[in-house]
Amino acid sequence: MADFYITTAIDYVNGSPHIGHAYEKVLTDVIARFHRLKGERVHFLTGTDEHGQKVQQTARKRGVAPSVFADEVSAEFRAMLPRLEISNDDFIRTTEERHKRVVREILQRLFDKGDIYKGEYRGFYSTRQEQFLQSKDRNPDGSWPEIYGEVAEIVEPNYFFKLRSYQEWLVGFLTANDRYIFPHFRQKQVMEFLKEPLNDLCISRPRERLEWGIPLPFDDGYVTYVWFDALVNYYSAVADRPGVWPASWHVIGKDILVPPHAVYWPIMLHAAGLELPRGILVHGWWLTSGAKMSKSSGNAQNPLDLVDEFGPDALRYFLIREMNVGQDGDFSRELFLTRYSSDLANDLGNLVNRALNMTNRFAGGLVPAAGPAGAPEDELRALWEATRPEYLALFEQFQFHTGLERLFAFIRAINAYIERRAPWKLGKSADPADKALLATALATIGEALRLASAALRPVTPASSEKIGAVLGCPPQGAWLDELAWGPRLAGSRVAVSLVLFPRPLPAAEKAP
Repeated sequence: MADFYITTAIDYVNGSPHIGHAYEKVLTDVIARFHRLKGERVHFLTGTDEHGQKVQQTARKRGVAPSVFADEVSAEFRAMLPRLEISNDDFIRTTEERHKRVVREILQRLFDKGDIYKGEYRGFYSTRQEQFLQSKDRNPDGSWPEIYGEVAEIVEPNYFFKLRSYQEWLVGFLTANDRYIFPHFRQKQVMEFLKEPLNDLCISRPRERLEWGIPLPFDDGYVTYVWFDALVNYYSAVADRPGVWPASWHVIGKDILVPPHAVYWPIMLHAAGLELPRGILVHGWWLTSGAKMSKSSGNAQNPLDLVDEFGPDALRYFLIREMNVGQDGDFSRELFLTRYSSDLANDLGNLVNRALNMTNRFAGGLVPAAGPAGAPEDELRALWEATRPEYLALFEQFQFHTGLERLFAFIRAINAYIERRAPWKLGKSADPADKALLATALATIGEALRLASAALRPVTPASSEKIGAVLGCPPQGAWLDELAWGPRLAGSRVAVSLVLFPRPLPAAEKAP
């Protein structure tokens, strides 16, 4: 059973992971963690797409069998997940028998219904996208967009799925469910695409041209088209888990929305008599100097380089804070370092050590109970009471960047509160009233920091856990209850210090 089932796109094993892969995993993980923390039963799937012509060609160039090549690259993607603190519950490979069995079952079901027929394909084919193309896919000058790579004209017998006969149904479904795709402007793009008649979908490749695929159950002279194969992973991974399907959200990049996820997939499911996912979340691309970061363009960033240097939470925070879900985002090392230094090292990391240092210096390392509150305490608490529901609502709406902006405004307000109350001055005073005010200030600083850290748990899980530990208050009870202001820390013993986000060394000072 699962209350919330979420998937990433499965990664094609024709190359190593890059920043786009990392972002999609982190984004999906933040959503999964958020729902788990709210008390929901979550099932989170990711995996690798391993069949198709590109894999076969690359394996031949390497002089290895496609299965060996797929094993190697799939292992790279799997190894990336714990490095990024991804909390997936399952990892599916399209070469697994559990997947191939379901693909064959669905193909046979559609064939028996008469939704699959044999015909001749005559037209254009993109090896890079493993996709048949139409003349309307050309640029205005007659050339093919760079995304398709080399395009060849072919003629061959193949099997076709009756996509066109379901076009009217799909238009009706999307009209009735006008928030099916997030963000909404992506759904409008799909509706525009559907104004043109669909062609039936070629769902096979002759084995004489492509052996690396799932044989059709009704004709083993052909293998299954890689997109028909790959899309089924979302269902095949949970087909034997009652109560999990349908997916709550498929998280995918904008380049694979139309036609695969917004046209092929819903029609395939409907024709096979299966429920559709509840929604599709479409994210943008990471750009550098205005160009998409990708393997083919040669400007891809290895996300694990940044993890090695700054830790996973730093990269997770940057990716979620910097990208407005659904839009494109800019990536550069300079932008990363700016966000790292300002938000993480200065605002949060410095706050943690100020809180620990003052509690040890003025209260013997024990968080005191708060005494009477004054205007500064009331204002900081009022800001939290306003920030908490707004933050949660923004996360519900996938507005993570804005939610983090609001939360770090609260973190900066904690730092401003410290300057306003100046505990170092109160600690020098012999006045009992100042002593009482010092206890209130230290308790307020600790509690505000605890709340901010708890709120960050979906995005920076390891750092949040470390902060809770040094405050002497590890997570306990329901997360939403943890976000309520209270006296949880009173009497807790804090650590001496915590270097959470060390300042990066200048290049000249780094070890060779």
